[in-house]
Amino acid sequence: MPFLTTVLWFLLAISILVAVHEFGHFFVARRCGVRVLRFSIGFGPRLLSFRDKQGTEFALSAIPLGGYVKMLDEREAPVEEHELAYSYSRKSVGQRIAIAAAGPAANILLAFVLYWAILLNGTLVYSPVIGDVELGSPAELAGLGEGQEIIAVDGEPTPGRRDVRLALLKRLGETGDIVISTRYEDGGLTYESPVRISNWLSAVEDPKPLESLGLSFFYPALGQTVGQLVEGGAAQAAGFQVGDALVAANGEPIKDWYHWVDLIQAHPGKELLVAVERAGQLRELSLIPNMKTADDGKVYGYAGVGVELPRMPEHMRKLVQYSPLQALVGAGGETWEAISFVFVSLKKLLVAEISIKNLSGPIGIAKVAADQAQYGFWAFMSFLAHVSVVLAVLNILPIPVLDGGHILYCIAEWVKGRPLSERAQMWGFKAGMAALMCLMVVAFYNDLMRL
Repeated sequence: MPFLTTVLWFLLAISILVAVHEFGHFFVARRCGVRVLRFSIGFGPRLLSFRDKQGTEFALSAIPLGGYVKMLDEREAPVEEHELAYSYSRKSVGQRIAIAAAGPAANILLAFVLYWAILLNGTLVYSPVIGDVELGSPAELAGLGEGQEIIAVDGEPTPGRRDVRLALLKRLGETGDIVISTRYEDGGLTYESPVRISNWLSAVEDPKPLESLGLSFFYPALGQTVGQLVEGGAAQAAGFQVGDALVAANGEPIKDWYHWVDLIQAHPGKELLVAVERAGQLRELSLIPNMKTADDGKVYGYAGVGVELPRMPEHMRKLVQYSPLQALVGAGGETWEAISFVFVSLKKLLVAEISIKNLSGPIGIAKVAADQAQYGFWAFMSFLAHVSVVLAVLNILPIPVLDGGHILYCIAEWVKGRPLSERAQMWGFKAGMAALMCLMVVAFYNDLMRL
């Protein structure tokens, strides 16, 4: 994925999420009678701006890593006597809490709407049928076997492969039994297989729960048919065409696609006489694989040819669609699941049940945004929904400088009957800023190490 494309997808994602978040603050502030001075997407110098009839400046600023809503507030600048009624600080505690909570609430609402649209559109899922089980693995010891379909994890139904992975992710860092319910494709008996775990993957960066249990899902075997060609690659130069079936190389029969890849990698810059079947006839092509150097200095061959991916069996393909009403209920469930998952993950990070190496910063988010965009519009929408929930949950945490910190100060004011002292608030903001900076340093460091 080119760097520029990655940056553009990241900017699109962050701009949508920030715009929705800040609009939540803006909308409720106006309803509470607060004068909004500026609504900005980004920080720093303003690139574009205009004012509406109420005098609010809407701006697009140079540093696209956030945004803000600036309100009339005599704590920040002098306010004329006749405008004090429109000042944020003059509003009731309840109104100020509503304004602070409106940003995270807008992100939750965005996630709900996106999940509703995704469910309404329909999702193609593949049945979670077990392919291989590693000998001596926890899965094999628990009695799981090839051909079984995973129908539930810890009692939670798993109609698709994504559901299995998400259910397993919830158990990261824990000790106990993961109960995996399975049945064979004939739909007979249901089997309950408890898989024992202990501090499961707690110190692992980028954990792969399914693989760590020794499981992999079933995929049809790769054929020997050319499915794609790299423009200007060695295979295209040799005359290969999409649809060619690979038969032999230098007189040696090609057993499968993996055998073909091994042959290519073993012949960098060396001629291979490849027999292919095209339109029922055999043809011989002279292929000289290009040379590529791996990180360890080893040179291998590269032909620029991809396999035609086999189609999943029809009985394993399920199109899950909902009516508008069913999608509303489903979207509520998806949103709640996402919120719960983020809170549980934060708790596990704090108690070291999940490695802090799994924290990602802007670079990691940008890469995931670009990767999801490659899979299509709805994959990108699903990514936006999840990150919108993460943004909402993080902002509602009771940390000064975040929305949750403002709410915490308002609650303290309501309990005491008067605002906290400026000194106490300032110390809180400094502590909150220090905590966030430490978190960002760790996230940036993790991103750079992954690069």
